[in-house]
Amino acid sequence: MKKLFLSLVTVVVLAAVIMGSVGWWFAHRPLSLKQPVVDFTVQRGSNMRQAASAIAAAGVELKPAVLYWLARLAGKASLIKAGSYEVHEGITPWLLILKLSSGDVSQGEVLLVEGWNFRQVRAALESNPNLQADTAGLSDAEILSRIGASEPSPEGLFFPDTYLFDKQSSALALLARAYQIMHKRLDEVWAARDETSPLRTPYEALILASIIEKETGRAEDRSVVGSVFANRLRIGMRLQTDPTVIYGLGEDFDGRLRRRHLDTDHPWNTYTRAGLPPTPIAMPGLDSLEAAVRPQKTDFLYFVARGDGSSEFSRNLNDHNRAVDRYQR
Repeated sequence: MKKLFLSLVTVVVLAAVIMGSVGWWFAHRPLSLKQPVVDFTVQRGSNMRQAASAIAAAGVELKPAVLYWLARLAGKASLIKAGSYEVHEGITPWLLILKLSSGDVSQGEVLLVEGWNFRQVRAALESNPNLQADTAGLSDAEILSRIGASEPSPEGLFFPDTYLFDKQSSALALLARAYQIMHKRLDEVWAARDETSPLRTPYEALILASIIEKETGRAEDRSVVGSVFANRLRIGMRLQTDPTVIYGLGEDFDGRLRRRHLDTDHPWNTYTRAGLPPTPIAMPGLDSLEAAVRPQKTDFLYFVARGDGSSEFSRNLNDHNRAVDRYQR
């Protein structure tokens, strides 16, 4: 009887060793992929069985049940994280389980460019194949409400930068991130503002920064452009800046600004109205934010584009007219 018991124990141990060896071999054997890189998504609320089926359906050649039991025996079946994943040739079942349990998701990216208006921002997000286009069909007011913004317009509220995100995440969530970053940057520059600035609120600083952003592409000119606008605001002189007029024309602008456009009154026409327009006209970068609140000390009241991206600055109208004759007429 004792010999029989020892024989049974031996058989069980040998079977366990064999099964363990087979399991180790399977866990560390590279899997075949239908293409060099396979993307798959584990939906929120999915369990390990469902995740294994999604992986197999995406083009990773494995038996879902075997992957499930391997994850369960390793104590990781309940630890998988939702998200989009990317696997390459050479991936093994064990590395796959570690990727799922650690949430090593693949990332997409989107670039929000300095000087873009909100129409361009929406187009970039809604056309990105790696983002859920959950802004599509929403009005601007609905988008502001869903990201917790209290401003009257979405224009200029989002910080321009390259944003990384988990694939198939929410466009609204990305907008909320960009909104929070812009507020953080704006609060920082507002706290360090020139105390003699004619600007009364951070939102006014954002408006002016958006105008500076559209008026020059040269970082070294932004602070001087900011001084021109600050000087005009102090003395009650109209800003008379073309980008605000163009913004007010919206999609009706055909690329050529005419005299009648400058003479036609609307809220963003800084030729017909004094002070700042009611909203920003684009997304300003950090240089423009700083130029709005802490411009150079100058007595310039005018500037004109030289045609090479730089600007010619003048203190009086006669000098400005000569500069216009030289560089534009």
